[in-house]
Amino acid sequence: MTTSSVSTDATVLVDLVAGIASGDLDVVDLTNPLSSTTPALRLPAPFANLIDFSLEEVSAYNEPGPFWRHNNIHTGEHIGTHIDAPVHWISGRDGHDVSQIPLPRLIGTASVIDVSAEVEQNPDFLLEIEHVQAWERENGELTAGTWLLLRTGWDRFANSQEQFLNVDENGSHTPGVSAECAKWLAEETPISGFGSETVGIDAGNAGAFDPPFPMHYHLLGHDKYGITSLQNLDKLPATGSVLIVSPLPIVGGTGSPARVIALVDRRQ
Repeated sequence: MTTSSVSTDATVLVDLVAGIASGDLDVVDLTNPLSSTTPALRLPAPFANLIDFSLEEVSAYNEPGPFWRHNNIHTGEHIGTHIDAPVHWISGRDGHDVSQIPLPRLIGTASVIDVSAEVEQNPDFLLEIEHVQAWERENGELTAGTWLLLRTGWDRFANSQEQFLNVDENGSHTPGVSAECAKWLAEETPISGFGSETVGIDAGNAGAFDPPFPMHYHLLGHDKYGITSLQNLDKLPATGSVLIVSPLPIVGGTGSPARVIALVDRRQ
């Protein structure tokens, strides 16, 4: 690396920090706060469910710890805003666990497809290949390493377990991606991963698709990742923002709660 390239790289990083400090670059939190009331997936019998998030007090400025307060945390891997690693699904069982995901794959541009108007009319709305291709004609092709984020408006239900899962006698009614589109995104696009505002990267009734839960099956089987329960996608432009996904590097982990943030240039 030459001296001039080092200097240029340093200037880019300094400008990045200065932009955040000045407010020219907005830092948008896309994470649903994690607590015991955060909505979580509920699988029907006979399938087993993860435990919900909870805190267990160890000390609080008292005899067990007179000068400090600290807690144990209890949680499933896939609770709240979280990432799915390839080993989460049978199609990716020989792939990376969450601690092995290459760090550059956790940072990338964000491409936001807004289907909130369609979901307002139909909570079972499915993203199809034609929707993505229409978006590309208007905004440019999906580029290598980008994260495709589906804005559905579903984050407005993120404080209600009942509304978030939207279950009736026919199953869960939340938007997602068709089986055909899931396969196409996994095999024909260069994205690093896919993000949703719902409890999972698949539609609520995707267990009845072929294959069942096709986003999990195809995406994770092709070394691509999922992030779920996102918030505030309405604050991002269709293109031009940068996404940063920060999971815990759990050795052997199939996923992890994650802090997900976006950097948005407000000067544009």
